[in-house]
Amino acid sequence: MFLLGIDIGSSSVKVALVEGESGKCVASAFHPKKEMKITAPRAGWAEQDPEQWWKHLKRAMAEALRESGVSPESIGAVGISYQMHGLVVVDKALKPLRPAIIWCDSRAVEIGDTAFEAIGKDKCLATLLNSPGNFTASKLKWIKDNEPDIYNRIYKIMLPGDYIAMKLTGEPKTTVSGLSEGIFWDFERNELSREVLDYFGFDESLVSETAPTFGPQGTLPPEASQELGLAEGTKVCYRAGDQPNNAFSLNVMNPGEVAATAGTSGVVYGISDRLAFDRQSRVNTFAHVNHRQEAKRLGVLLCVNGTGILNSWLRENIGPENFSYEEMNALAERIPVGAEGMSVLPFGNGAERILNNRDIGAQIGGTLNFNIHTRAHLFRAAQEGIAFAFKYGMEIMAAMGTEAKVIRAGHANMFLSPIFRQTLASVTGASIELYDTDGAVGAARGAGIGAGYYKNTREAFRNLKIIETVRPDASGAELFREAYGRWTNQLAKFL
Repeated sequence: MFLLGIDIGSSSVKVALVEGESGKCVASAFHPKKEMKITAPRAGWAEQDPEQWWKHLKRAMAEALRESGVSPESIGAVGISYQMHGLVVVDKALKPLRPAIIWCDSRAVEIGDTAFEAIGKDKCLATLLNSPGNFTASKLKWIKDNEPDIYNRIYKIMLPGDYIAMKLTGEPKTTVSGLSEGIFWDFERNELSREVLDYFGFDESLVSETAPTFGPQGTLPPEASQELGLAEGTKVCYRAGDQPNNAFSLNVMNPGEVAATAGTSGVVYGISDRLAFDRQSRVNTFAHVNHRQEAKRLGVLLCVNGTGILNSWLRENIGPENFSYEEMNALAERIPVGAEGMSVLPFGNGAERILNNRDIGAQIGGTLNFNIHTRAHLFRAAQEGIAFAFKYGMEIMAAMGTEAKVIRAGHANMFLSPIFRQTLASVTGASIELYDTDGAVGAARGAGIGAGYYKNTREAFRNLKIIETVRPDASGAELFREAYGRWTNQLAKFL
């Protein structure tokens, strides 16, 4: 049997076909080949048309089927990973009423901050484990206040993954994990938060019934099967947000285990069995994919908006035409640890949660000497600065009881850079294990568990292999600590 994984990102939609027995990915494809369009009607806004996710899913699916030669009838189950914290609103015909307000849209920050005060900080943290912040519930309140005609026509609210699952099955459903990421879930009562619904004035009927993260969530009707080229009746058996799913993809399921990603933005995601929270909501706690009331599994999520986007900006604007990341790394590797006194704060991609939602922009600091420093120093200092931002956030996680001894990551994006991963390992003291997997492959494995093809996670991940282990550089530990100290001193000027 083959398993299908779908990953709905904000840049592209990816699919992966995995052979269940071997765990091998036999084909993968993504669309569009250039980044998917994000519209910004105003500064700080970010929207996407949900129908473009479906359009690109169909194209990626067709390419993967052609590439693999896999028969649609041999695909036994589908799993979905998706960009978190977005909001899709649909009418009774299950059609979107407006573009989706996606994760990086910041229009609802003030709404969430006001709700935090009005509901009560202690109450929010004890029951929601977070401030309402700029999450899905606050975005819905923005529509209620600013687009009442649309709000009054809403039949169901959805996360991006809920929308794709609904397109696949015809049934609107959600998950407990999804409700927690939208800040709708009361962890004390193990139910929808009455405080959030009542404060914002939301009718409970707007929220779909819950389905299990692992397990039957519906089957493909004739229309969806024809559009995607899949067999009618194919089961949808798994659904999770991209960061919980990334952790799952790396078999990060139990307390003390930690996963990381470093694409445009960067995430460290650690598992806890305690209802822990940061009083300033600089990191956030959500229900993990295997969370149950009787066996709590919470994902403590650190997000840094400005990570790989800084490296990309430097390549496009500082390097020569057609400059590659490999060439950047080669130049940076000639420079000693600490970039001879140069420090870079990578926070140039909007307000940063770990900085209490301040938007301080990216900064070049330290001692800049025109006779010493070159663009190679800047490349090195930037990668170190990204790793230091991770370290800064991980100190907040450690104070909550989630401390990393080993970090698991996919062999992709910033983790392809020897400088970045060695700096991160050395400054945190954690070893880094790199794996050849991604979110779409993880979603396929999740579908295998949900369909009962795999008995448990041990069976699902029996073929997951470590590509490389990066250990802290003990000989250079003092140099990394000194560089991190200069970096934190630079950051303190803006806080």
